[in-house]
Amino acid sequence: MSSITALNGASCNGIINVKDAGLLGMITLRADLKSKALAKALDVELGNVIPDQRKVSSTSKNTIAWMSPDELLIITNYKNVSKIISNLNKSLTGTHSLVVDVSDARSVFSLDGTAIRDVLSKGSPANMSIDALPLGEVRRTRIAQLAVAFWFTDEMNCQLICFRSVGGYIMDWLKNASEPGSEVNFH
Repeated sequence: MSSITALNGASCNGIINVKDAGLLGMITLRADLKSKALAKALDVELGNVIPDQRKVSSTSKNTIAWMSPDELLIITNYKNVSKIISNLNKSLTGTHSLVVDVSDARSVFSLDGTAIRDVLSKGSPANMSIDALPLGEVRRTRIAQLAVAFWFTDEMNCQLICFRSVGGYIMDWLKNASEPGSEVNFH
């Protein structure tokens, strides 16, 4: 049996384009983010650094998003998750930490277009202005009362993550919110 995403490649085009980002590996890592052992483990295993508060740190192979004062989300190739978890657990032995695979518990969307901030602001209480949500800053909030996290990789591209169980609902919401003719032209 092969792995598939909850959205199975779904996409829609409107004032922004929305698509299932595909099968991605996602690892929740809970630990002391000021730990030298953690910094070394992430550097050795991923070639990446602990992002600053509310920031995202990316390399060509992975992204690490700051999720809370003691939590990171590592996004990587789906096939590498088990190996990364094993190596991180070995590197973090003796530290207070948790490394867990959440790949199949999340849906990830790729959004692109000039109206992303306007579309997201239709359902989120978060301030979407570039000053309040600059490029590379992750925002944990809600859309249509459902928990999401998102960040802009550039002004025309955004990654959005939600629980897999509500992925279809979020896709439908994004499709409706990006219907042509629904432009608000605020941001």
